[in-house]
Amino acid sequence: MAKRLTMFILLGLVLGLLVGWGLNAAIDDGSAASAAQLKEIAGYFSILTTIFLRLIKMIIAPLVFSTLVAGIAHMGDSGALGRIGLRSLGWFICASLMSLTIGLILVHILQPGSALNLAVPAADAASGVDKAAFNLNNFFTHIFPASMIEAMATNEILQIVVFSVFVGVAITAVGEDAKPLVRAIDALVKVMLQITDYVMRFAPVAVFAAVAGALAERGPGVIGNLAYFMMSVYIGLFILWCSLFALGFIFVGRRTRHLLRYIREPLLLGFSTASSEAAYPRLLEALERYGVPPRIASFVLPLGYSFNLDGSMMYMTFASLFIAQAYGIDLSLGQQITMLLVLMVTSKGIAGVPRASLVVIAATLTMFNIPEAGILLILAVDHFLDMGRTATNVIGNAVASTVIARWEGQLDPEAPPEMEPPHAPTKGFAQHPDQA
Repeated sequence: MAKRLTMFILLGLVLGLLVGWGLNAAIDDGSAASAAQLKEIAGYFSILTTIFLRLIKMIIAPLVFSTLVAGIAHMGDSGALGRIGLRSLGWFICASLMSLTIGLILVHILQPGSALNLAVPAADAASGVDKAAFNLNNFFTHIFPASMIEAMATNEILQIVVFSVFVGVAITAVGEDAKPLVRAIDALVKVMLQITDYVMRFAPVAVFAAVAGALAERGPGVIGNLAYFMMSVYIGLFILWCSLFALGFIFVGRRTRHLLRYIREPLLLGFSTASSEAAYPRLLEALERYGVPPRIASFVLPLGYSFNLDGSMMYMTFASLFIAQAYGIDLSLGQQITMLLVLMVTSKGIAGVPRASLVVIAATLTMFNIPEAGILLILAVDHFLDMGRTATNVIGNAVASTVIARWEGQLDPEAPPEMEPPHAPTKGFAQHPDQA
């Protein structure tokens, strides 16, 4: 099933490209009427994509809660939880610095914005992006949920993680009396994975609709206009992929070569839908087949989706310096390093914020007297770049989970990547010696 689904997703991606391009070529004549018609057609396609993403959002909160609580409960040791958390955060910081550094070096080598030579816009020109959507002070207080019901209703992953950690640690502390609750949560994991299987059967249709709608409305021309900038970003993302796998090889060894084969389905799903949430359930299952115990993957992955956005950080580095180059604004090395550190800190709070990367870029530009209106330069191709950075986030979190499992000495033997995904808390949960 997993192999066939990957094939259907790829087929949906190709058909979406052909249909979207064909519709744009047949209808677009440069007039406002044709643009409005294409926008309306894209709206019809978006119905299918929206339905799929809503189904994904429907399962994310209970899936994260149940797998994380079950994982912590079966660790049986709060010390192990703290150790895994510290190792995860240490890895995330190192990966973030690597991503930002690669982006900084490449943007200077490739100079994607230098040829534009744009005039600096008026000081009051705005990008249209709401910078108030992100605030560092609010982020730290926002980590802690005022209501678990509200956190689940709004899919606030970081708040769900915090509450789940409290529940898991409390279950461990209560001990034998909490065993019925542990069995119930284990059953919930099994049910949520089965629901995930149902939802994922709709993925190829959603992929087709997302790609066809985007290309029909925008057309291939918008890609051509900023082709060099897009190529530069994707070169950077490819180098980051290689660097992440190289680090994985250092810590995990030769079996790192097989990781891409196991995560190809969530990788393709994340790329084609430009949604990390869409990839999460399948990535959790793929890592279990690869040998990462669910009690580790279910803790590292949700944390990673808030703190380990490697692809997003590289994109923000490229975009910020691309805009500075386009306006001929020279930044000193010290200013650029400061910008990277600001991006590294602020990017940790962008999960769940609409047009998240653009929000952080807009907030950062004004700190360095770069015209905020420069966001409009990249707005047209942001969706196509979002696909690449989402796929990179998937890879970054997969490598992080694998390395943490190796550090814990709990990386299990691989299961065949084509086998049917398990719909029960299997070896990672059930075989822990602390479980009754």
